[in-house]
Amino acid sequence: MTEFPELLHTVLDTTDVRGLAEFYRGLLGLQYRPGDEPAASGEPDHVDWLVLTDARGRAKLAFQLVERLERTTWPSPDVPMQMHLDLTVPDREALEHQHSRALELGAELLFDRTDDPDEPLYVYADPSGHPFCIFVA
Repeated sequence: MTEFPELLHTVLDTTDVRGLAEFYRGLLGLQYRPGDEPAASGEPDHVDWLVLTDARGRAKLAFQLVERLERTTWPSPDVPMQMHLDLTVPDREALEHQHSRALELGAELLFDRTDDPDEPLYVYADPSGHPFCIFVA
C-alpha cells in the first residue's frame, strides 16, 4: 500500500480545449498524449478532454471543456485567481526570452515585477484567462 496518492497532472477548464492545449504545448515544449493529437486537416476537431505529456510520456497538464469560464479579475479581488501555475527560468535573459514567447503565443500580461532584484517576475493570463507566472528562481 502506498502512503500518499501521487499527483498525476493539473487539469485546466477551458471553453477551447484544443486552443489552450496548443498554447501550453508551445509555451512548455510538451507533446500530446498518443491519440490526443489534432485531427487530420479538414476533419472536425471537437474535443472535450486532452492531455499533454513531457518527452518521457509523463502527464503534465490536462484540459477539459466547460460551457463558460469566468476570467479572473486579478489583481482586483472581484474574481480571484483560485489557482495559478508557477514557471521558473534560471536568469533575467531567459525571463525576457520567455516573456516574448508567452506574448507571441497569446498570453496577456497582467503584472510586471521585473524591477524586483530578488525575484523578478511576470504574471500573465493564458488564452482562457488562467493566471500563470514566469520568474527567476
